[in-house]
This record gives sequence, structure tokens and C-alpha cells, in this order.
Amino acid sequence: MVFQLGSTMMDAFVLAIVREDDTYGYAISQKIKKVVDLKESTLYPVLRRLQEAHYLETYDQIYQGRNRKYYKITPEGEEQYQFYAKEWEECKILVDGILKGGD
Repeated sequence: MVFQLGSTMMDAFVLAIVREDDTYGYAISQKIKKVVDLKESTLYPVLRRLQEAHYLETYDQIYQGRNRKYYKITPEGEEQYQFYAKEWEECKILVDGILKGGD
């Protein structure tokens, strides 16, 4: 994608993905890579920031003999996700109005 995505959009992506199901960093990065070129080193600061804001919490689970850190959305994270989803819908309408013409 040629459009640049800022940190707010990354936060929204992560919350939307984790909201579907608890998951781990690599799986999150693979879903985001379907939309934007992402380096894993970019994702982990986002995950940390969302944890510090109490939007995500973590727990460890054994996978193939190793601990894997899973991310889970919190009630505060769900509220923030709802805010982002509403803002995105409004933004899409405004952007489409410019790019596709009209009012």
C-alpha cells in the first residue's frame, strides 16, 4: 500500500486483531502485513504502548515446549477499539468524498 499509516492506525489494527481472539505477536504481524509492509520490530513498541495504556494484557502459554506470550484485549481496550472503529467510519466517508467526488 502506498498510503502511510500512523501509530493510531497501528493501535487500531492491533486492537481489532486481538479483539477477535487472544493471539501472539507473530500472528498479529502476519495479519497486519496483509494491509501494510510491517517489520516485527515496529510491532513490539505498539504492543508495549497498548499494554502500558491498559488496553492489552498478556499471559504465557506453552507452545511446542516454549513459552509464547499471548495478548488479550481489556475492557479499556474494547472501549478504545470502539472509539477507533467509529472514527474510522467517519474518516472513510470524508476521504471517499474527496477521492470519489461529491459533497
